[in-house]
This record gives sequence, structure tokens and C-alpha cells, in this order.
Amino acid sequence: MHKTHVVLEDWQYEALRTLAAQEHRSISDLVREMLTRHLAGNREMARQRLAAMEGMGADAHATGQDHDAFLYNTR
Repeated sequence: MHKTHVVLEDWQYEALRTLAAQEHRSISDLVREMLTRHLAGNREMARQRLAAMEGMGADAHATGQDHDAFLYNTR
């Protein structure tokens, strides 16, 4: 683990402090969990975007010679 210093708005600190007290957890623990969720969400979104491109070049007829037909759907 690494230590870091984060500057929060007053309302952010109060919200974290209240939530930490309600859940009997530390603010650090809550921040780590929130970051993990956020970063994992970004990773999943990137994976989905990559998966959406699957098969993009699978058409044997798609060559550079007729690229306009593919770009402008005139094929």
C-alpha cells in the first residue's frame, strides 16, 4: 500500500466521515473501495469497447480498393 494526501471539499469530507461512522469503517477504507469500483468500471468499459470491434475485419471482400463502398454503405 502507498500513502497519499488528498484534499477534499468540506462536503466530501463530511459525507465520507458520516458514511464511515455508519458503516464502522475508516475513511481510507471507503476511499479505496470507491476507487476500486471506479477503476474496475473503466476497465470493464474498455473491455466492452474492444469486444464490440471483434470481427470488424472479417469480411473477405473488404479491401482497400473499395473502401468508399464500405464507408458510405453503397455496396
